[in-house]
Formats: sequence, structure tokens, C-alpha cells
Amino acid sequence: MNLLITGGAGFIGSNFIRYILNRYPDYRVINLDKLTYAGNLENLRDVKDNDRYGFVKGDICDEKIVDRLISRRPDAIINFAAESHVDRSIMGAQDFIKTDILGTQALLEAAKKYSIDKFIQISTDEVYGAIKEGSSTENSSLKPNSPYSASKTAGDLMVRAYHRTYGLPILITRSSNNFGPYQYPEKLIPLFVTNLLENKKVPVYGDGQQVRDWLYVIDNCSGIDTVLHYGRIGEVYNIGAGNERANLEVIEIMLDQLNKNKSYLEHVKDRPGHDRRYSINSNKLKSLGWRPRYDFQEAMEKTVQWYKDNPNWWQPLKSGQYLEHYSKQYKELNSWEKF
Repeated sequence: MNLLITGGAGFIGSNFIRYILNRYPDYRVINLDKLTYAGNLENLRDVKDNDRYGFVKGDICDEKIVDRLISRRPDAIINFAAESHVDRSIMGAQDFIKTDILGTQALLEAAKKYSIDKFIQISTDEVYGAIKEGSSTENSSLKPNSPYSASKTAGDLMVRAYHRTYGLPILITRSSNNFGPYQYPEKLIPLFVTNLLENKKVPVYGDGQQVRDWLYVIDNCSGIDTVLHYGRIGEVYNIGAGNERANLEVIEIMLDQLNKNKSYLEHVKDRPGHDRRYSINSNKLKSLGWRPRYDFQEAMEKTVQWYKDNPNWWQPLKSGQYLEHYSKQYKELNSWEKF
């Protein structure tokens, strides 16, 4: 199988590429990524020389690049490309609208033009908005509360529209909060772990009682893999592990694992429009045979240890040296010939 993966230099996308190349020895992958601040080819250093992997630097909003790649008719397109940080979307929504909506539409249009067999949109549980009780199912109303989640909702609806209007064979996955290796250190877990490793305080929004369902990134990868091979065309699949934890509880686990005390916590003003609780029901995906493999405590230990073992990966990102060094190094690294 030949896969076109967009946004594959990011956190989840890079983990998925590695997962696919390791699991399927006859699959080939082309990774299209713009290499913004969160797109890091160091995430894929261990596979960059793999004969079944190729990289193309480009923007999913660039219709010429998108057309050129999709004209090679990959068996499936998996769209990880997105602006995804809520705080950045609050400061300015334009990039989110461009990538998450217009970029998705550019991919859909080319997929329609070349009659691609499968288009998978990678989305988020944040499209459902906050929920006080119970869990959101795939049929729940979409009630996004941040510019980020609104842009992802619009992208999802565009994907749905191309299926209903044009018959494009699509699938959508909506996962809960991912964590694990190679996550850009502005997200909660990598930010807090790396701050603590640097003996810096960690900022806690409000009372820290916001609840999220934490999903180890490899379990998300296996869920997307299940949808790719067994999902029913036109359907949405939630991917969650049932690990609901308040942010403060997760932070205390990190403090304990790094032998730090609560003096490192610094409560700050809460984020505008901060959703109190997310929770999704994943029974639909489980009906296809998927189950999360990783216990939350085990996955947290693996994650904390990874950041302890890899300061050479995260220190350049936090210092700002990455963009200056690596974006130049990879500026012209393109491999169109892998399909």
C-alpha cells in the first residue's frame, strides 16, 4: 500500500509513520510537511534513509504541490496537517483557518479529481466541546469553543460534505489528548516535564481541575491503523483510552516521577473559554477489534523517561535554535520518486 501522509513531521504524524513502516514491511510512505515551528524532521531521523519513506517539503494549501503528489494516486491520504495549539489560536486564528479548513479543502479537491480510494481526516475530541456528564459519541453535536477546535470542526464538515456531495470515500478519527515521545514542548506534558528537568516552575491554568482523557500516542496510531484497514467508509471513529485525569493529577504524577515537590507549581490565570471536561466513547472503534495497549501509568513513565533521555531533541526547540538550524538543513530535501 502507498500512503500520502500530510503533516507527518509533527508529533502524531511522525509516530504514525514510524508505526506503519515497522508494522507493514511492504508499505510505502510519502510525507508532505510544511515544516512550521512544530514540524520537525528530527522526529523521523531514524527512518529518513528507509527506502520505503520519502519526504516532500510543502504546504497543503499549495494546490500545485498537492496536485502533483495526489496525481500519483496513493492508495490512501491521511491528513495529520493542522495548526493545533489552542493558546496560539486564541492569539490569532488566521493560520488555523488557512491550514485546517482551506488546506483540508485543497486535499479533498485533489482527492476527488484523481478518485483516491480513501481519505482519512485526523481530528480531535475538542470538536464536541465540553461535556459535564457522560461521554460524547460520534453522533454527538459539534460544539467547538476555541478558534482551534472551530477550525477542526469546519475541516471535518468539509470532509463530510465531499463524501455526501461527491461520493469521496472518507473516514474521520477524533482522538482524545495525545501524549508521548516527540511532542512539541508547548503542550502540557512535554512542557511540564522539560521545565521540571530544567528546574523551572510549571504554569497551572486556574485550579488545574480541567479533565482530559489521556491517550498514549502509539495507541492512537494503532487506532488510526484500524480505521485505515477496517473502518466503514463515510464514518467517524472516536479514539480514547478512558484515562480521564484532571490536569493537576497528571502534573502531580510528573512531579513524583521527577522527584519534585509542589513548590514548582505556579497557578496562573485560566485560559479564555477553557473547556472543563472532555470525554469520548470509543465503543464504535472497539467493535472493529481495537483496544488501547498501554496502561496510563506505564505510558507516563515511558514518556517522562523519553524526555529525560533526549535533551538533544527538546532543548533546541525550547531555545529557538531548531528553526534556524534544521529548516535550512532540510529546505530542499524532497523525494518525489518514492511512489
